Amino acid sequence: MPVPPDEGGSRYKRFLTLNERVQQRQGDPEILFLGDSITQDWEITGRMVWDEYYEGRALNLGVGGDRTQNVLWRLENGNIDGLSPRVAVVLIGVNNSGRNTSTEILQGVTAVVAKLREKLPETKILLLGIFPHKADFHHRRGLTAQVNQVLPRLADGENVFFLDIGHRFLADDGTIPDSIMPDELHLSEAGYRIWAEAMEEPLNALLLGRPLSFTHR
Repeated sequence: MPVPPDEGGSRYKRFLTLNERVQQRQGDPEILFLGDSITQDWEITGRMVWDEYYEGRALNLGVGGDRTQNVLWRLENGNIDGLSPRVAVVLIGVNNSGRNTSTEILQGVTAVVAKLREKLPETKILLLGIFPHKADFHHRRGLTAQVNQVLPRLADGENVFFLDIGHRFLADDGTIPDSIMPDELHLSEAGYRIWAEAMEEPLNALLLGRPLSFTHR
């Protein structure tokens, strides 16, 4: 179910800022990024990589701390009103892992994808697998890994596509290098470069209308 952030808090202020950003934008972005703090931090830690790959062609709608139900609420309350991007990149669910079951997280991501299809019927959706986080073999990483096993079923090869790049952030022993995720959750600049490079081929294929496999790794 859609859940708003606490009114007056930093997340609510960010939501209002994003609505203003959308309303004031001239023309549609090619790419829309939708998610939580990992997406929002393209504007901070990932700024240099963003400028190289997405400046002038993408819009960042990430809000730190968001869970699936918060994104769902934002989609219904102005964050994408009037937009018609060619591709929406969706990364959401990691903040649900501390309080929801894998089934509930899957239901939340499914609802977000369905709402995007309803509100942006001409937009292709590139759904990302939830990135690994926490220490190696932590139960919360296992929880989101279970969700990622089912997320490809949301892809239809026509409007929704699934991309799992989580393995690119891991060392051979399953740990997350500090150089990529200093706090085992948020990306360093090097981590954002890994993300951008891993997404470049499928993203460009979608932008150019080229065939893309049902799932793409």
